[in-house]
Amino acid sequence: MNFSKLRNKMMAGAIALVFASIGTQAWAKDSSKPIVIPTHNWSSQVVMAYVIGGIFESMGNNVEYKPADSQAVYEAIRLGDITISHEVWQSTFGKSFYNAMAKGGVIDAGTHAAPTLEEMGVPQYVIDDNLCPGLPNWEALKNCKDVFSTADSGGKGRWLEGPQSWHGDLMPVRVKALGLEDDYVVKFAGGADAIWAELASAKKEGCGIITFNWTPNFTDAEGFVFIKFPGYTDGCRVVDGGDGACGSPNGWLKKAANYKFPKTHPAAYTAFSKLSFTTAQIGQMAALVDVDKMSHQDAAKKWLADNKDVWMPFTQ
Repeated sequence: MNFSKLRNKMMAGAIALVFASIGTQAWAKDSSKPIVIPTHNWSSQVVMAYVIGGIFESMGNNVEYKPADSQAVYEAIRLGDITISHEVWQSTFGKSFYNAMAKGGVIDAGTHAAPTLEEMGVPQYVIDDNLCPGLPNWEALKNCKDVFSTADSGGKGRWLEGPQSWHGDLMPVRVKALGLEDDYVVKFAGGADAIWAELASAKKEGCGIITFNWTPNFTDAEGFVFIKFPGYTDGCRVVDGGDGACGSPNGWLKKAANYKFPKTHPAAYTAFSKLSFTTAQIGQMAALVDVDKMSHQDAAKKWLADNKDVWMPFTQ
């Protein structure tokens, strides 16, 4: 037997196996297991869930949607019960996101092009009609409580905050820290829809209203003015050791994923990591529901059909 030829054949076979393995890894198909996408309780997040799900499905993936708490979702991603989060707002969810990352199991999948702000503010007409002279400077509120009083505010001006699950007691603490507790009370809305209903009612009656809002959102198009509170600094909030007398930071909008996602669904993860929406694009998604009154699913289908030039490059 020619051991030299045998050895060469064995080496050639081994090399072929290596390249076959590399080729298999490079062209590995996504798992048939569903990608689980969470839905929360504001329009852009839900529409975008179906938009991203539609993108994954166009690539041949299976998708499931699961209602989830907007703070607890990062632990669910870490444990593998949910696959991704596509709207990680720095101000509201940054701490929960980083806590989950520190435990292991959650990865940063990139940042959207849209900058963010989550803050109390007033519709544009409040400024244009000079209902509270001095706004958007927060100190103007000291002389305008009656402009913002409502039937349920006990003679005080009302701050309409989002659901308490979003920010806890952030705004009640701020009102007290700024010395406004004798003039204003914070009320919590049941959800985003309740905020939009209150805004519409106030506009119809020409009344003043202070409400929580955010950008990017559908309200960017019509006009919404965020109140200028004392500037945010690291440690200014009570949970970070401060007194809470500060506004919200300008922030990022990130994406999170379970650490196994790049391995189980390499094509979908690559598309998700490339995916980045602008302020205008996210506002368009929300407006299809909050202005045009479409269902979240139909809004996503329309947005995908009208914006192939935006999302198809993410898949290539």
